[in-house]
Amino acid sequence: MELAVKPAAEPLDLSFKIEGMTCASCVARVERALKAVPGVEEASVNLATEKATVRARPEVGFDALSAAVEKAGYDVPGETVTLAISGMTCASCVARVEKVLKRVPGVTDASVNLATEKAQVSAVGVPIETLIAAVERAGYEAAAAGDVAAVQAEKGSGLPSWWPVAAAALLSLPLVAPMLAMPFGMDLSLPGWLQLALATPVQFWLGARFYRAGWKAVLARSGNMDLLVALGTSAAYALSVYLLLRHGGHSDHGGMQHLYFESSAVVITLVLLGKWLEARAKHQTVAALRALESLRATTAIVRRDGRDAEVPLAMVRVGDTVVVRPGDRVPVDGEVIEGSSHLDESLLTGESLPVTKNPGDAVTGGAVNAEGMLLLQATAVGGDTMLSQIIKLVEDAQAVKAPIQRLVDRVSAVFVPVVLAISVITFFAWGLFSGDWQMALLNAVAVQVIACPCALGLATPTSIMAGTGVAARYGILIKDAEALETAHALDVVAFDKTGTLTEGKPAVVAIEAGARAAQEVLELARAVQQYSAHPLARAVEAEAAKSHAPLRAASAAQALAGRGVSADVDGATVYLGNRRLMAELGCATASLEEAARAHEAAGRTVSWLALRRDGALHLAGLLAFGDTVKPSALAAVARLRDMGVATVMLTGDNPGSARSVAAAVGIDDFHAEVLPADKARVVGALKEGDRKVAMVGDGINDAPALAAADVGIAMATGTDVAMHTAGITLMRGEPLLVAAAIDISKKTYRKIRQNLGWAFIYNIVGIPLAALGYLNPVIAGAAMALSSVSVVSNALLLRRWKPANIEGGEQ
Repeated sequence: MELAVKPAAEPLDLSFKIEGMTCASCVARVERALKAVPGVEEASVNLATEKATVRARPEVGFDALSAAVEKAGYDVPGETVTLAISGMTCASCVARVEKVLKRVPGVTDASVNLATEKAQVSAVGVPIETLIAAVERAGYEAAAAGDVAAVQAEKGSGLPSWWPVAAAALLSLPLVAPMLAMPFGMDLSLPGWLQLALATPVQFWLGARFYRAGWKAVLARSGNMDLLVALGTSAAYALSVYLLLRHGGHSDHGGMQHLYFESSAVVITLVLLGKWLEARAKHQTVAALRALESLRATTAIVRRDGRDAEVPLAMVRVGDTVVVRPGDRVPVDGEVIEGSSHLDESLLTGESLPVTKNPGDAVTGGAVNAEGMLLLQATAVGGDTMLSQIIKLVEDAQAVKAPIQRLVDRVSAVFVPVVLAISVITFFAWGLFSGDWQMALLNAVAVQVIACPCALGLATPTSIMAGTGVAARYGILIKDAEALETAHALDVVAFDKTGTLTEGKPAVVAIEAGARAAQEVLELARAVQQYSAHPLARAVEAEAAKSHAPLRAASAAQALAGRGVSADVDGATVYLGNRRLMAELGCATASLEEAARAHEAAGRTVSWLALRRDGALHLAGLLAFGDTVKPSALAAVARLRDMGVATVMLTGDNPGSARSVAAAVGIDDFHAEVLPADKARVVGALKEGDRKVAMVGDGINDAPALAAADVGIAMATGTDVAMHTAGITLMRGEPLLVAAAIDISKKTYRKIRQNLGWAFIYNIVGIPLAALGYLNPVIAGAAMALSSVSVVSNALLLRRWKPANIEGGEQ
């Protein structure tokens, strides 16, 4: 949106995109709809540019304009912009930035994360410069997320990040030494002027950041942690200067007057220490994301016109032939066209064992090639690669707020004003009732110092960052914080069958021998269809490879449309096909009919094998094809049952096949012959009674059900549509990861509750203690620093989480 801001009394000119218009009548309809909105003075729509320009009074919200366009039958497209925000220190800052962003016309939503220092803004046509300007007016700095590194580089001083803490500690130590030595009968008191000389640089040089940020908060008519620290330490410093000037550092009885320079200096030192430790801990919470980013290759070897050349990754195009040498990292997504090797995909999928890759197999950028040279045809490059999509998913999950954070935001919005009010009441109450105005001021300062909303602001996002980060390390991608929070309370998990609980491809599950031995039946079946690309032919080939069956020569091979195949093998004509083919040949099947019916009742496909030699035709045997159950499916269902989660299976297959698979994996409740739209209906029925339901699937036909569920869980081995619809994506087709995803959700949610509980209790207990005089400013400062560090450190414990292994090992 292009926004021309005029004086408050004058109207605003708004310009935004409209989709769905096809002719002049559409233009007229949209213009009428916009002009009907109260407060709109003019509205014109351009069909060629698909833009609407509206002049409206300032009180007209963009939501009203958008609603009018949508009611007329057209769309106002939106986009999500990510900003890097600097200068935020606590939950109050978060609330302030969100407030100013949401006030920008065209912004539909804004979510700010203190831990990642990022804002996600949903807007319609709003230039990023407008958003940045709004943030800067609020007293903070902003840049496009991609520009944050450059912004930080400009600000960098070249000194280590801990130097302000070290400098403040060196200057504060002599001030606090007398207090530490007093219990041992030692008097290390410093002259008042020396205390002033030590405290002043701490207060106004090293503590300047609190004044700058606090002043910006005042200008923005809001409060934050910096304002509390600046006011509290300034009061202690000013009282000390006053006492020093009035008494010259001596009491009325000739002894040294106690000054409070150590309180102001030590509080600033402790707050700086806390912020530094907090920054280090936050840095560790994004370790998984940095590990994924480190997988990006910067160059690729491209083969063009028979020559290999190393080029920057940005120059690689879809369709290029890429050479991957042993030990190299795969630079793009692609398909192997030559060579065989093993790839280490552990950081992408969580699978610890190397994966064999042969011609025709897909490979993912970021994997490491072990021993053989591979030639790939690039299928995705740049931001379209799986690695880039994974990184984007993790970044988005860590940037978005969990629903529980809304409560924290409401509390923090009034937190600082309430604390300042309590501080003022403490000052006058102590002064009026005790007559000791020095003590009154110190207790008021202690209230301001201990009441730090940092812990509240960090409690949820740090837990989510740590939880999503460690989950990504094991191949569980959590797309949004809401999915992470919801998954802990799941009551039912509904599984799709094909490709989720089963391998999703036919395999030979049984060989029934007639006139020939089972091994010979397999060899003949392999021979007769060795030139076929049919899925059943590939299943026979795979089974023959497993049993090391020799490949017999075949000639005169032909496909018999709708019935099967035939070929000459070892002097006989071999037929492999369905019951219709056997009937045409006049081949008697009575000897194996009972076995065939049993297989068909279980939903399997039966292929009959017959031989004609010297004019005589006889039945050699049959092969039953089925979709094999994944080895870990039974353990996955059992683990969910142990967690108190019920399981249901949904499939479009016939009842026999559904019953067979459900029994094999231990699921009692299943629905067969379910159409894609009906899957969503079944999921809706499962949600009745306030039950939380997850849907696990991998195909396009699962997308409606994934969207209908409280939590959609997609297998990355399936389609992109399923992955985009789901809130959680499993990077490998491992059913056990479903239980693991629920487990990390439970543990993350537990950390969130622990952290919020600690933050609330800390303030509920700490503020009254400070107001009643039981905490001096130094202890209050230490407690404040401890609160933030403890919250982040507790969240970091999630990094030790490991999913239970397939063999059932403990976490």
